[in-house]
Amino acid sequence: MLEEIKNKLYKFTFGFLDFPEELAPPTRYRLMRRNMIILGLLGTILPLLLMALINQHQYKQALRKEVIKPIRALANKTKHSLELFLAERVSTVKFITSAYNAEELADMEMLNHIFKTLNREIGGFIDIGLINAKGVQISYIGPYSLSGKDYSKQEWFHEVRVKGVYVSNVFLGYRKFPHIAIAVKKEGGCGGNCFLRVTISTDIFKNIIASMELDPESDAFIVNRKGILQTDSKFHGKVLEECSLKIPTYGFGTNIQEYKDPNGDDIFVACSYFKNLDYILVIVQPKSGLLRAWYTLKSEIFFIFVISVLAISVGTFKFTDILVKRIQESDEKREIAFREMQHTQKLSSIGRLAAGVAHEINNPLAIISEKAGLMKDLIENAPDFPNKEKFTALISSILQSVDRCSKITHRLLGFARRLDIEIEPLDVNEVIKETLSFLEKEALYRNIRLELHLAKDLPRIASDRGQLQQVFLNILNNALSAVEDGGEITITTWDEDLDTIGVSIQDNGVGMSEETLRHIFEPFFTTKKGYGTGLGLPITYGIIKKLGGDIKVRSKIGKGSTFTIYIPKKPRKE
Repeated sequence: MLEEIKNKLYKFTFGFLDFPEELAPPTRYRLMRRNMIILGLLGTILPLLLMALINQHQYKQALRKEVIKPIRALANKTKHSLELFLAERVSTVKFITSAYNAEELADMEMLNHIFKTLNREIGGFIDIGLINAKGVQISYIGPYSLSGKDYSKQEWFHEVRVKGVYVSNVFLGYRKFPHIAIAVKKEGGCGGNCFLRVTISTDIFKNIIASMELDPESDAFIVNRKGILQTDSKFHGKVLEECSLKIPTYGFGTNIQEYKDPNGDDIFVACSYFKNLDYILVIVQPKSGLLRAWYTLKSEIFFIFVISVLAISVGTFKFTDILVKRIQESDEKREIAFREMQHTQKLSSIGRLAAGVAHEINNPLAIISEKAGLMKDLIENAPDFPNKEKFTALISSILQSVDRCSKITHRLLGFARRLDIEIEPLDVNEVIKETLSFLEKEALYRNIRLELHLAKDLPRIASDRGQLQQVFLNILNNALSAVEDGGEITITTWDEDLDTIGVSIQDNGVGMSEETLRHIFEPFFTTKKGYGTGLGLPITYGIIKKLGGDIKVRSKIGKGSTFTIYIPKKPRKE
C-alpha cells in the first residue's frame, strides 16, 4: 500500500519526466537532455529561490524592528515632553489656587500681579480669570473684556466641577490663533467653590515638535481623539482641520502601524496616546526613506539571484549536454561491443559448424582422390586399355575437382580454427604491390584506374605476409566487384601513430546502405547473389582482429566505400 502511494506521488510529481524506452535514439537522448535540465534547474533554482525569499523575509522583519524602535523611542520622548509641559502648567495653576484665597484672586490688582509674574517667570500665558460657583467670571486679566462672562452652560465648566482639573483642546479664541485653556477648581470662597482658568499659547507644541528634527519627508503633529488637528501638519492639514489620515482614536502607549497615505505611498504611522488627556501625538515617516537599506539589499538580492540563475542555467545546460553526449557515446560503444560480441559468437558458431563440415567432406574427398589416382595409375600401366586417353582425361578432371574441393574445405578450416601465424619483418607497401599483381589484368581489362598513395617513409612492421595478402585481396576483390568499368580504386598508406600504421582502400562504386554495413562482417552474408560465399569479409575481419588491428568501413549508396585498416607495428602479445 505504501509503495503504491509512493508510485502515485512520483507519477503525479515527476511523471512528465518519464519517456518510453522504445523511442528512437535521437528522440530518447533529446528527452533525456530535457528531463535532466528540468531536474537540474528545479533542484538548484528552487532551493536558491526559497533561501532568497526566507532571507528576504527575515531581513525585512529584522530591519522593520530596527526602524520601528527609534520611531517608538522618539514618539515616547516627545509625548513625555508635552505631558511634562502640560503637567507643569496644571501644577502652576493648582499652586496659585492653593497659595491665594478667593478674595485675593478676585482682586484685580493681585490677579494682574500674579499674571505678570507667571509670564515673567514661565511665559506663554495669554490671560487669567476667576470664575465663581455659578460659572460667572468675576475677575479677569487679559487682552479681552471677559469680566462677567457666563460659562455655566459650557461643557468644560461641568467637567472641571466634577474632575477638579480641565485641559482643553486647542481652539482659536477671539484673536484667531491657537491656544489651550487650563481650569482648576478651588475649594471654598465665592459663595461655594470657585475656578481659576488660564489660557496658554500652543507655540510650545510647535517648538517641541520642531526639536524632533525630522527629515523633510517626515511629519509630526498632534490630534485629538476626534481626529482634529491640534497643530499644523506638513502634509495632512492645518490646525483645527480634520486630519486626512485615518488615525486610530483610541489606544494606549505608542502604536506603530503601516498605512498608505492619500497619495498611495507606504508610510509608518506612530500614534502615542497621552495619559488622561485628549491628545494623540502622531509621527508619519515614509517607508521608502526608512527602508532604503532594505530596498537596496532587495535590488542586490534580485541581481545576485538573476546572475545565479543565469550561471546555474548555463552550467546545467553545459553539464547536461556533456553528460548526455557521454551517455550517448557510452551507449554507442556498448552497442558496438554488443554487436562485436554477437559477431564473435556467430563466427565461433559458424566456425565450429564449418570445421565439422570440412572434416566430414575431407574424408570422402581423400578416398575419391586416392581411388581416382589408383585408377589413373592402372589405366596408364595397361598397354591395351580401350579408350585410354579418354578415361585418363576424365580421371584428371575428377582429381582437379577434388583438389578444388580441398581448397574450399581448407578455407573453411582457416576460418574455423586459428591458423598458425608466421611473423616476419615486412613492408606493407610491398605487400600491397604484390597483391595488386594478381588483379592488374582484370583492372586493365575493365579499364579500372588503380591510384596508389603509398607513404614513402612508412616503417617496416612485424606481421604475417600471407594473411595480410589475403586481407588486401579480399577487400580489393570486393572493390572490383563494386565499381563499374572505368571506375577508380585508391589505396593509401600512412603512419597512424607510434604503434599503428593505416591502410585505406577507397572505391567509387555502388556503395552500401546502413543496413548492409551492419551485416557485412557476418559469415555467409553477401550481396553478390548467385556467386558470393559471404566468407571473404568475415575472414578478413577475423585475420585483422587476430593480428591485433582494427577495420572500419564508411560507405554511401552511389558514392562508394572506404575500408580503413589499422595494423599494429608489432604482433599482439597473447
